[in-house]
Amino acid sequence: MLSFLPKNPQDVMEELRVKFKQRRTSMGYTQTECATRSGVSLGSLKRFERTGQISLESFLKLAFVLECLGEFDGVCVEREEMPKSMDEIFEEVK
Repeated sequence: MLSFLPKNPQDVMEELRVKFKQRRTSMGYTQTECATRSGVSLGSLKRFERTGQISLESFLKLAFVLECLGEFDGVCVEREEMPKSMDEIFEEVK
């Protein structure tokens, strides 16, 4: 994928799938242990690691167990409005 193109939902889902599996294995959890600790069914965890598909509730439970739930604090936070053109930037400087 070209880095200047915005990510689409499928791209994000794939990245999260890979990152969560890497995190689980780096913490030394088997799929069974991670599922048990999180309360997510083993089938749901396996499907997530294979396809990226999972319910939001199960996803957040896994994030909690994998100690990365706090990383979602910045989701949907209002951001400062960016200038639409160089002219707007120069107007602010005047």
